[in-house]
Amino acid sequence: MLKNTILLSDGGLGTTLEDHFHLPISHTPLWSARIILDAPNILQQAHLAFLEAGSRVLLTATYQAAFESFERAGYSHEIATESMRNAVHIADQARHQFCKEHLDISPKEIHIALSLGPFGAVLAPMQDFGGVYPPPYGPRAYSDSEENTTSFGDDIEAKNNSVKALTRFHEDRLRVFTSDKETWDKVDFIAFETVPLVREVEAIRQAMDNMKETISPKPWWITATFPNGKYPDTRQPGGDRYTPTEAAIAMIRQDNDLPVPNGIGINCTALKYIPELLQEFERAMDGNRKLFLVLHPNGGGGFDLSTQAFREPEENDRWAEDLASLVKEAKRRGWNEIIFGGCCKTGPSDIKALGVAFSEE
Repeated sequence: MLKNTILLSDGGLGTTLEDHFHLPISHTPLWSARIILDAPNILQQAHLAFLEAGSRVLLTATYQAAFESFERAGYSHEIATESMRNAVHIADQARHQFCKEHLDISPKEIHIALSLGPFGAVLAPMQDFGGVYPPPYGPRAYSDSEENTTSFGDDIEAKNNSVKALTRFHEDRLRVFTSDKETWDKVDFIAFETVPLVREVEAIRQAMDNMKETISPKPWWITATFPNGKYPDTRQPGGDRYTPTEAAIAMIRQDNDLPVPNGIGINCTALKYIPELLQEFERAMDGNRKLFLVLHPNGGGGFDLSTQAFREPEENDRWAEDLASLVKEAKRRGWNEIIFGGCCKTGPSDIKALGVAFSEE
């Protein structure tokens, strides 16, 4: 599907719904997935706005959608299932509506990526940036008063149980979509995003392995987040963090008989960190560029971990120009297939500017 192809994707759906469509979704159990239930027409408008801006990959409003988050919001298992599937159909409706209005573009040229956040995205407070998970998924839940950790240290049994629990989480959520042929047929990519832990990368690969006999194959990717340019996961409690190279190796290592994703990359990270992070990913690849690259950096001034809020962009912000230049350089270094766009605080106008900047020689 992606041979020698570079695709422009959309931007941050949740922050676009807030900033451009004025929907109060922050700090709610479902975040952008709430709009599937409350305002599906506005969700379709948001998808259309990105298509009008030039996006050819739409990520579904399912990043934070899981049985756990719907239950916490007071919804039944049945409503959760219907809503998660409906997110795919809403993106597909936007795809077909756009093509009706632009007869020179075929629906096959627009790809729907099933957005699946990490387990931390369904927690309160969210831990997609931190990776601090409660048992059995992690050593203990996030605390405002105690030191937090992502690591089990030398407790191998607890770590293995964590991988099993995280595998079940990702597998159960995937089955919501794969068990309904009408929904699954509309999905073009599977996007595991913002994965903050090495063991969760392993769990995702294990979940895909467990389902290989029951689902029709789709290209899939794993992207990691690097708040402040660092991977959240540590080897020991309070110890050194895994390096970006080690995070990338966890995605592609072939000594564990698990399937390797078709693409790897970086999302939900300030653009200023991407060049160095990409160099570390390339060390893990060791000259092999057979996988496609996914880059979805944040816009604006970046995310402030201390305040849990996004900073305002600087007046001389060159997000679109700088990302376009970075993608061109990556292609020159041998990445022949690239999906690039934005994450949080990037709206349709940013994606339009990105497409223009990339098309310029």
